[in-house]
Amino acid sequence: MSATPKPKSKRPRLPFNGWIVIDKPLGISSTQTLGKVRWLLNAAKGGHGGTLDPLASGLLPIALGEATKTVDWAMDGQKTYQFTVKWGAETTTDDLEGEICASSDNVAMQHDIAAILPQFIGAVLQRPPAYSAIKVDGQRSYDLARACEAVELKSRLVNIESIQIISHAWPETLFEVSCGKGTYVRSLARDIGRALGCLGHVVTLRRTRVGPFTEKDMISLEKLEEFSHKPDSENSLMRLLRPIETVLVGIPALAVMESDAQRLKQGQRVLLSGASSMPDTEAVLITFADKPLGLFSVQNQVLKTIRQFNL
Repeated sequence: MSATPKPKSKRPRLPFNGWIVIDKPLGISSTQTLGKVRWLLNAAKGGHGGTLDPLASGLLPIALGEATKTVDWAMDGQKTYQFTVKWGAETTTDDLEGEICASSDNVAMQHDIAAILPQFIGAVLQRPPAYSAIKVDGQRSYDLARACEAVELKSRLVNIESIQIISHAWPETLFEVSCGKGTYVRSLARDIGRALGCLGHVVTLRRTRVGPFTEKDMISLEKLEEFSHKPDSENSLMRLLRPIETVLVGIPALAVMESDAQRLKQGQRVLLSGASSMPDTEAVLITFADKPLGLFSVQNQVLKTIRQFNL
């Protein structure tokens, strides 16, 4: 696929500040998807809330403008995937991209698979696949693996909320998993296959949830392009945006008076008192006139800037 064109420069860039949720198609990277969205919207600044491999499809939250300052919170959100495992072989990449490196003639019935799933729920140690974006001595693991260098990544603790079987027809099983940050579905499939003794690798992978975003929020690139060509495209596209604060689920919010809002905008500290008093916290969303001003920490009743939104 050719490189995604740069954002259009012949017309003024539009002031997009918020989230748009894309249904990423197969065959392109998350970075290419982001580039396409920026080009269609003529947006100056953007980022995505969690990478999907080219062979994966589904929900990719795109942050535009000031929403890029909340990307970390989107990436920390729980994620849900549906994935198909083909049993009987492992591959070098734990998915269809790699070459078969081990095989087994063992057969697992659906009740066999269901019986071992509980051991993969909760806080579990997981070794990431060699073909991953994790850095080793400053280099991406997948670059080292492709250069035929031995890569053995350390296991790390991840949280898996639930796993269930959607359907099973040997030699394939469709699963749904809800999991926390840092979980590799390819590693999960590999480890389940090893526990069963029949080995396995991922052949389809689709993400259906990231934090507060679900499938009902998604729009395809084709549909987005249609919107971008409408006579009232700016208004149509603005209606697709979700607010900046959408990903800040669970973070306390506090409305301030105009005088305090002005001081915060100027980078000054604000002392909380009376009804505004609150315990020390790492992050609180501050608003004024129903608009988000930014994220601040509270230490000894003093607000300190973490991220300020320039709206």
